[in-house]
Amino acid sequence: MKKKPIYVETVIDSSIEKVWQYTQQPNLHEQWDLRFTSITYNEKQHEDAPQTFTYTTKIMPGLSVAGWGESKGTHEKASGVKTSSLHFGTPQMISPIKEGRGYWQYIPNGDRVIFLTQYDYDARFGRFGQLFDLLFRPVIGWATALSFNVLARWIEIGEKPATQYRRFFSYYLLCFLFSFIWLYQGLVPKALMKHPLEIDMLMKLSPLTYGQASTAIVWIGMLEMVIGIIFLVPKLQPLLLKAQILLFPLLTLSAIIAAPSVATAPFNVVTFNVGLWIASIVALLLTKELPTAKFCKRKRGA
Repeated sequence: MKKKPIYVETVIDSSIEKVWQYTQQPNLHEQWDLRFTSITYNEKQHEDAPQTFTYTTKIMPGLSVAGWGESKGTHEKASGVKTSSLHFGTPQMISPIKEGRGYWQYIPNGDRVIFLTQYDYDARFGRFGQLFDLLFRPVIGWATALSFNVLARWIEIGEKPATQYRRFFSYYLLCFLFSFIWLYQGLVPKALMKHPLEIDMLMKLSPLTYGQASTAIVWIGMLEMVIGIIFLVPKLQPLLLKAQILLFPLLTLSAIIAAPSVATAPFNVVTFNVGLWIASIVALLLTKELPTAKFCKRKRGA
């Protein structure tokens, strides 16, 4: 099964010396690179020995992958282009990556630096591992590109990687929350259960008969499920957040008009919709200066 190496390229408004420092010093590298939680250089046996290191990647609390790496050397051309080669791997069976090789390259470009990487690896578990790699490889490539953008923002505007990642994951957790709520509200009380309260409120807000309202509530549920799915599309999320900020007050008011008792019931529509309205505002604010993988080139020469 033919596989393509992972390639990521970005441009950083900085000197090559500073980009080199932020990528070659372990205490700085581990801060911006999403693929690693910690990187520790091992002591060299002699001055000319290759630099080796160990790394860990925390997957979740109590579960992490540890691996090894070895710098295969640095080459610098007369033009100022620097290349750093690397050999890496892990013996832990939990990792889909067995062993790999790659390089980082630093290309001066006026007052900027073209920073790029290309690497490849062998997947473990034979044929099954190769099939799983069809899903894993795009994810690790995306993580590399996102990390490069976080690095660029850190160097260019001084925003710490931890702050960037906190904003990034907070934003997408909120978007996944909205997706789940729209999917659940469309599927369970409407499409599946045809809840009497849903039908009753629709009848009070429209001239529909019970039979018509019962059919309409299913279609409304399907529409809500479509919105939930669309919420997983990053390009459309800001537009949906703006729509929610306008929509939730209207939905709350219409629910109270149709059934005033819903405003005083436990876990009522007022507290629910106001909470979603505020969460929508917070999520929209988080979209400002959000790190993204899309600013990096993923193909050589693209």
